[in-house]
Amino acid sequence: QVQLVESGGGLVQAGGSLRLSCAISGRTFSSYAMGWFRQAPGKERAFVAGISGGGGLTTYTDSVKGRFTISRDNAKNTVYLQMNSLNTEDTAVYYCAARPMFAFMDIADRYDYWGQGTQVTVSS
Repeated sequence: QVQLVESGGGLVQAGGSLRLSCAISGRTFSSYAMGWFRQAPGKERAFVAGISGGGGLTTYTDSVKGRFTISRDNAKNTVYLQMNSLNTEDTAVYYCAARPMFAFMDIADRYDYWGQGTQVTVSS
């Protein structure tokens, strides 16, 4: 059974930073590409960032480029999302997800496993 557990969410002022973590258990972590998605109230779940199994490839949605950085530590079975220069539009529940290859990273239906989500709230 694969399990993903996010942590690191919270309340931060606009302009601040947070680092989200997602720990995966149950499978060989490095064999999975990992993605971060977010869902704001009343909106659909949206792709944020993705990283390949080895960490050499990354992709971001345009609105977070230059502000967010996805990374992973395969020795710790953990993927991270460093979020800087946060603004109120970044407020959402953030989810990590896993899929077998670095392709179609922005399509939620292509992912096999999901975490339970962690709330990020950015105040003005």
